[in-house]
Amino acid sequence: MHLDDFNTLDEPTARDLVRVWAAVPSWVDDIVASRPYASIDMLTAHAAEQAKGWGAAELAEALSQHPRIGEKPEGANAEAAASRREQSGMTDADPAVVAAIAAGNTDYEKRFGRVFLIRAAGRTPDQILAELQRRLSNDDETETAEACTQLAEIALLRLRGAVVGSGGTNGKPVS
Repeated sequence: MHLDDFNTLDEPTARDLVRVWAAVPSWVDDIVASRPYASIDMLTAHAAEQAKGWGAAELAEALSQHPRIGEKPEGANAEAAASRREQSGMTDADPAVVAAIAAGNTDYEKRFGRVFLIRAAGRTPDQILAELQRRLSNDDETETAEACTQLAEIALLRLRGAVVGSGGTNGKPVS
C-alpha cells in the first residue's frame, strides 16, 4: 500500500492494518490519529518513538497475537500470515534445534509467564535458540525491556513491509 493510501484509509481499516504491526491499542490509536504522514521516514520515526514507552502492559496486550517461536501460526488472518513470513527460516531447521527451541519456550513461559518474543526475520534457528537460552538468565525487568525492544523491531519491520512511499525517491519499498 502506498503511503498516500494509508493516510486516507478510513479509521477502522487503518486500525486493522496498524494492529497487525503491533496489537498495542494505545499505539495503534496514536499511529492512526497522527495521520497524515509526509513520508515513510516520518511514519517510521513516529511509530518508533511511540514504541519507546512500551512496558509490561503493552507487551501483554501484543502477545495475544504472537505464536510461539518455532510453531506454525494458525489461521488465515493478517497476523498469522505475517508470523509465517517472519518465521519462514524455521521451515528447514534441524529437528534438534526445533526441539531445543520448543523446550526453551516451555522454560521461558514457566520463568516469565508469557511466550518468548523475538524478531525472527533475519535470524537463523541457531541464532534464535542462542538468544532464547541467553535471555532465560535475564531478570524480569531486563527481559521485559528486551521483549519490548523485539516487539518494536517486529512492528517496524511489518510497517515497512506494508506501506511504501509515493513519488520521488520515496516511491520504493523501504527494506
